[in-house]
Amino acid sequence: MGKDSKPEWSDSNTPEYCSSMLRRVLEGQDVSVDRNTRFQKRKSTEPSIDTLYDGVMNGDRSLLARAITLIESNAEQHFKKGQQLLHKLLPKTGKSIRIGITGVPGAGKSTFIEAFGMYLCGLGHRVAVLAIDPSSSISGGSILGDKTRMEHLSKHANAFIRPSPTAGKLGGVHRKTREAILICEAAGFDVILIETVGVGQSEVIIRDMVDFFMLLVLTGAGDELQGMKKGIMELADAILVHKADGANKQKAEQTRLEYNRILHFLQPATKGWTTRAYTCSSITHDGISDIWRVIQSFEQTANSSGVFEDRRRIQAREWLYAMITDQLQFMFYHHDGVKSALPNLENKVISGETTVATAVETLFETFLASNKN
Repeated sequence: MGKDSKPEWSDSNTPEYCSSMLRRVLEGQDVSVDRNTRFQKRKSTEPSIDTLYDGVMNGDRSLLARAITLIESNAEQHFKKGQQLLHKLLPKTGKSIRIGITGVPGAGKSTFIEAFGMYLCGLGHRVAVLAIDPSSSISGGSILGDKTRMEHLSKHANAFIRPSPTAGKLGGVHRKTREAILICEAAGFDVILIETVGVGQSEVIIRDMVDFFMLLVLTGAGDELQGMKKGIMELADAILVHKADGANKQKAEQTRLEYNRILHFLQPATKGWTTRAYTCSSITHDGISDIWRVIQSFEQTANSSGVFEDRRRIQAREWLYAMITDQLQFMFYHHDGVKSALPNLENKVISGETTVATAVETLFETFLASNKN
């Protein structure tokens, strides 16, 4: 067996920087390996509830991120711990303006959020961005690239960006987005921006989570208006015609007028508030400050009329029913009898041996029978 030595490419002046070793072996010589050697993955220690609580309250970004990860976890052992943390943080929540942002593909939602967020941070506000990325229906994975698209905002001391996957949840939001909002509020962020994956009829769920709902659109009102769903427009508190700069500025103004004409005939999303369309540019920053003034005016109007508090109460009720649905779904699919019977029934449905309704009835009979005992 030859003498151990550092690799030839290592620097002899700084041997401590190289931990690799080369072992010279003669040709034909066997190299023995101790079969009793076991390599174990180092277990990461989970912070306690008190540690997470103190971290969130003290503005520790790392512990804030871990608190949201705990809440988002699907693991059964994390559920109770996450709810205990949330219950402890609950008295510190509710002191923010929650703003939902959606828009047609290519409208520049992330670009707008960075420009808008930087403006708010410049005013002294603390901004949390909950950016939701679509999960693949094939692999279940998600790119989570919003943090890289908001390069400047992600580095600002007064901002926090949390990308999360939809994980199959309809509405362009994560199923734990509400909990993440509360944690960010407890951490002292007074403006919460929730970016959804896109615009469509299923995106209306975001309306039940936020105080102010913005819809980003592009210029060329003819085609966009034809493709825009009336339902989503009726939920918006403001419509922003984005990318209103350069040669596009005149078209953006024309598009704004088109939207305002349509909004005149629609029911307002918020009682006592008139939804209007505005133009803005994330490049020139024209209109960015105007949008914030609109949101401040909305908050003042909604607080004076009591609509703000009414909306928060309705949101709490909707959250209750959403959690009941999620919990029932979780219990059903994790039921031993259901897990055992489902593959066989699935094959029978596919082959045409039984109807879908009959298969569902059989599964629920299995689920309910064991719960009675």
